[in-house]
Amino acid sequence: MRVAFWRSPVFVLICAVGIILFAYGGRQSMGMFLRPVTEGLGWGADIRVMSFATGLQLLIYGCAAPLLGAAADRWGPIRVLILSGLLYAYGLYMMSQSTTEFGLVLNVGVIMGLGSAGIALPMLLSIVGRVAPEKWRTFWLGIVVSGGTAGQMLIVPLSHYLISSRGWIYATIILATMALMVVPFSFAISHAAKGVFKKKDSQSLGDAIKEAGGHGGFWLLTIAFFVCGFQVQFINNHLENYLNATAVGGAMAATAIAFIGFFNMLGTQASGFLGGFMRQKYLLAFIYSARSLVFLAFFLAPKTEFTVILFASSVGLLWLATVPLTSGIVAQVFGPRYLATLYGVVFLSHQIGSFTSVWLGGVIKVQTGSYDYAWWMIIGAGVIASILHLPINDKPVPRILREQAAKVS
Repeated sequence: MRVAFWRSPVFVLICAVGIILFAYGGRQSMGMFLRPVTEGLGWGADIRVMSFATGLQLLIYGCAAPLLGAAADRWGPIRVLILSGLLYAYGLYMMSQSTTEFGLVLNVGVIMGLGSAGIALPMLLSIVGRVAPEKWRTFWLGIVVSGGTAGQMLIVPLSHYLISSRGWIYATIILATMALMVVPFSFAISHAAKGVFKKKDSQSLGDAIKEAGGHGGFWLLTIAFFVCGFQVQFINNHLENYLNATAVGGAMAATAIAFIGFFNMLGTQASGFLGGFMRQKYLLAFIYSARSLVFLAFFLAPKTEFTVILFASSVGLLWLATVPLTSGIVAQVFGPRYLATLYGVVFLSHQIGSFTSVWLGGVIKVQTGSYDYAWWMIIGAGVIASILHLPINDKPVPRILREQAAKVS
């Protein structure tokens, strides 16, 4: 029986990409607001409050992701998507109304952090992972991640333009309006994937958490994913301020992040495709090592428009290429049913790393007058992450093997 397109897995994939485009694009724009908000609120060059608020957003986002994932796995993801999208849009709007340190931390850090957790990659990768053909699962997950970086490529430069031409308050209100697009996309997913969400489960959520908790490879993957957030969010949130002290100027950061977004679309899809044919843990080890080499080369190179674009293009290929592979290993080992919860736990580590680098980056800059120590930290962290992936046991657990055997027979 032929299924209508608007009820097909491909339609679910398209809607998930639409959600992550607006959600991720707005969140990745926070680095563009670092100096304008600080200066606009009369705090001069002291970026510590905005750095802390942005870092807290990432931390809360990570802490809430497994909890909201568990809620979605228990009661269905659509309600979580809609409520989270509305909360995230509200937080963005209230950011434009902030006038005090407390208000900025509350709106940017807490409200936006909670809202963004429910419309983030763990939730959307879980939805797509459940409807995707098993052979192409990592490729489909890569497409979802590419949708996020398409938002980065399009919305970050737009945010920079709006801030420059109309001010940071106007830019924030526009981003809040765009975030409301999460709601119609969520309703569309609900209609298209209704049958998948109603399937009976062979395992409870509690049993799934217990199974993953006793798996050593799951914890190695979780610890290593700390480094992903530690590296990318330092670049995303501090590149503009770092380049502002060089000859190329801070405005070049918007161009760089757009290049990162474009090449990340290629890199994530390539890693997702390769993940269907190669050992994903070895691909991850390569990506982390390559990132550290790119960071080292850029740190030591003279800062010109050419080196900035070359850096952005190179690191863009590796930017979130880790995500389809990391989530793919979780789905491969434990199955896709509770991916929202299990990948949410792994993602929490990513966000702790994000908070750490965003906050430390601001502290190091203020205390030492440069970002040099921060660069050495993200370079060394990549080497450690590469090593951690090598001993991971990425074979499906016995339960999955039994289910696969039953399907064949």
